[in-house]
Amino acid sequence: MSEAPSRALPVQNAQIHPRGALDVLSRAEVARLRDASAGGMHDLLRRCALAVLTSGSASDDPRAARDLYPDFDIQVLQQDRGVRIDLVNAPAMAFVDGEIIRGVAELLFAVVRDLAYTAIELGPDCKDDLDTSSGITNAVFGLLRNARILRPADPNLVVCWGGHSISRDEYLYTKQVGYELGLRGLDICTGCGPGAMKGPMKGATIAHAKQRRRTTRYIGITEPGIIAAESPNPIVNHLVIMPDIEKRLEAFVRIGHGIIVFPGGVGTAEEILYLLGILLQDENTELPFPLILTGPTIAAPYFEQIDQFIRLTLGEAATKRYEIIIGDPVAVAKRMGAGIRKVREYRIQQKDSFFFNWAVDIPGDFQQPFVPSHEAMAALDLHHGRPAHALAADLRRAFSGIVAGNVKEDGMRRIEEFGPFEIHGDADMMQALDGLLRAFVEQRRMKIAGEYKPCYRVLT
Repeated sequence: MSEAPSRALPVQNAQIHPRGALDVLSRAEVARLRDASAGGMHDLLRRCALAVLTSGSASDDPRAARDLYPDFDIQVLQQDRGVRIDLVNAPAMAFVDGEIIRGVAELLFAVVRDLAYTAIELGPDCKDDLDTSSGITNAVFGLLRNARILRPADPNLVVCWGGHSISRDEYLYTKQVGYELGLRGLDICTGCGPGAMKGPMKGATIAHAKQRRRTTRYIGITEPGIIAAESPNPIVNHLVIMPDIEKRLEAFVRIGHGIIVFPGGVGTAEEILYLLGILLQDENTELPFPLILTGPTIAAPYFEQIDQFIRLTLGEAATKRYEIIIGDPVAVAKRMGAGIRKVREYRIQQKDSFFFNWAVDIPGDFQQPFVPSHEAMAALDLHHGRPAHALAADLRRAFSGIVAGNVKEDGMRRIEEFGPFEIHGDADMMQALDGLLRAFVEQRRMKIAGEYKPCYRVLT
């Protein structure tokens, strides 16, 4: 390795030989990997690689790392011994004494692996029909299997959702819950970023160490539009980059055995509505799926408002699919452990796999990618009288569009060019939505730093 010329921020050049999923490849596979990385996906590869090389960054601006390291580049090269990754003007924070930090290198390999797999296996010659529900599920399965996430073992994976911009008290609470989960032998899966995505993993690491668990999983599932704004936290030891938000959400539901929701913003609301919309399907009414909403005592008003919004929009039936526990990490862990035991019993009875939930029915309108253009956002059908799962699908899209306008580069560009998204619907629903979003802004749940300028207008 050799150091690059000095500049405003220290940088490093490096040549890295991947381990794990990329270390045993045929010449043909290496050539396809190189061609995919050198083609139209190179800019995407560069942005995602820069995100993991700045792992632990406190910024949620997707352009920040690129502006700080404008000369950074990455090349995937072919050698008979396999793949070589060349880094040019890489952030020095990813290195120690001239050597790349091992955990950072693993995340970098995951970026190359997943983006190349998507380009090669889900490209124009894809064998799966991505216009059908079963084809999309097969694609999600293929991505997770290629990432070596699917392991036959007793159910023990808890998905933790929550915001990247949360208060210190809320963050400490997520650590306490993670600690209690870890003491009970449960592994953690999150969106891989900071805040409520980092806290449970950090708490679980201490508990796993106390219990002398040597094989632990801290899975981070992200997608290209999010990773640049929410760099993976340093505890993630299995990173997966799904092609879009819909496949990311499906991956959570397919591999998780239960879900805990901590305080968050629009992204967390999107996740809640996605899951409730699925669980409200007639096909899923008997499916055990523990869902707990929890936070410290100061977060009680937050969950009251979320609960009221769900009751107004999706009805009382939706509230039967979750429970709210405030200020009691031990109770959360015990309830989740009991719920996962029921999941295990059910899957044994149904002869379903432990590592991938084939039984849950996810309808196509929850799977097809939603591109949040101004026209698409204005066309959302947010009115009473619709089936609860159908309304949940459109509400989920509304929050997804706001996420895009807040932290995704494409969405931010649309807002800069055409102004805020406009969201229409029934008066009471829009009033509740506006009140929820205003609370997110007042509680600083939209952005980590800086004054937040809304990317939306709620209209009746």
